[in-house]
Order: sequence, then structure tokens, then C-alpha cells
Amino acid sequence: MQDLFSLKGKVAIITGGNSGIGKGIARGFAEAGSNIVIAARNQAKTSIAIREIESEFGVKVIGVQVDVKNEDQIQMMVEKTLDNFGQINILVNNAGMNIRKMPQELSSSDWDEVLAVNLRGAFLCSKAVYPAMKKAGGGKIINIGSMMSIFGGAKLAPYSASKAGIVQLTRCLAVAWAPDNIQVNAILPGYINTELTMAARKDIPDLYERTLSRTPAGRWGEPEDLKGAAIFLASRASDYVTGIALPVDGGFSIMV
Repeated sequence: MQDLFSLKGKVAIITGGNSGIGKGIARGFAEAGSNIVIAARNQAKTSIAIREIESEFGVKVIGVQVDVKNEDQIQMMVEKTLDNFGQINILVNNAGMNIRKMPQELSSSDWDEVLAVNLRGAFLCSKAVYPAMKKAGGGKIINIGSMMSIFGGAKLAPYSASKAGIVQLTRCLAVAWAPDNIQVNAILPGYINTELTMAARKDIPDLYERTLSRTPAGRWGEPEDLKGAAIFLASRASDYVTGIALPVDGGFSIMV
């Protein structure tokens, strides 16, 4: 059973993997034996994450500075990963951003920026790793959605649209690449304590209490709460699972 969930010898790219949910997943993968590529913009935060993960788990970790809006940088990410490890087994499309404004206050550039990072970036990264995964005989792609893949919010139009799009992108890639033994799935995190949600709590004063009141688990999540679901979707245990959108939300999405 342990081998079923093992990632020993695998190579995982995690975009936005130097903090928050991405870092939590990177730590989980490393604990399961995977070597890690942290693909993110902030090199200082990446360096800290590399030292932490290498010292705790003894796997090889490299950092690549990547803006997922830039196709050339994405291709460089793939090439550097292959140069260092010779293979790509897992991709986690986690890099994301938000601009909180009422719809009438949003500019077209606001809209384009959020969609470019959250949805277009996930597509471009998936497309870029596809040849290496196909050559290796298969792979795992995990797209990070959101509760906003399901629900709406007054100040979340581009974010919600991008995260709903993540679910449909997941399904389409799952169908397209199933013949290549590439499983593509999504995780929909609930309200997790990260830098992004801390900003939301400042913008929406009662968000913390309202979330608690409709979360059966009775708490906000932590980045480490995503590890189990991510390891499952990255391991052999999920070889016959593709195209799903799995809420990891303490029951938030089922509460009435």
C-alpha cells in the first residue's frame, strides 16, 4: 500500500510553489519522495523554500524563476527541469492571483491579468510539459481551482471566471491526453490560511466568521491540508482517476 502512494524518484513542478498552498503541496510531495521544481517569480522566497524542503526531506529541489504569463519562461522551466532531472512526471498548476473590485470598476487590463495568470498560465504550462510526459509514458497534472470554481462573489468576477475555467480545462485535457496515460485532475481548496486569503480577510471584514459558520469542520484550512489529496492525485493510487474536481474544503461546499 505504501508503494501505491509513493512518489520516490518522481519529478514534480509546482508553479507558485514557494508559499501558501503551493509550498504545502511541495512539502507533501517531498515527504512522499519526489524531487521538486519550485517555479515562481520571487527568488528570495524560492531560496527559503528550497533550503527548508531539502533539509527536512533530503530530496533534490531546484528553483526556476517563472512568470506563467510568459511562454518563453515556461519553456525555459521545462528545459531546466529536463536538464537537471531528465524527466517530468507531475505538474501542479498552482500559480494564481486576484484583483478584488466590483465588476463596474474592473478595467479590461484587470480582467486580462487575472485570466492570463490563473487560466492561460495553467494551459500553457500543461501544454509545455505534455511532450515530456508523453515520452515518459504518462504523467499527472493537478490544477488548483477554488471554491470560486463553484460559487460567485461580487468582487471576484475575473477570479471566479478563471477558476471555473480551470475545471473545464481539466476535463478537456483529461479527455485529450487519456490515450497518453496522462491523468489531469483539479483540487478545489476551501478557505485556506494563505497570503491571498489574508488579503481577502482585510477586504471583507466578516469573511473569517462567515466562513467558520458554514464550514462543518469548524476551522479554516492550512496549506498542509492539501497534501493528502495532492499526493493521491500525483501517485499510482489515482491511475484510473481523471477529469475530477475534488473539493478540499472542510465541507464548505456541501453546507446549506
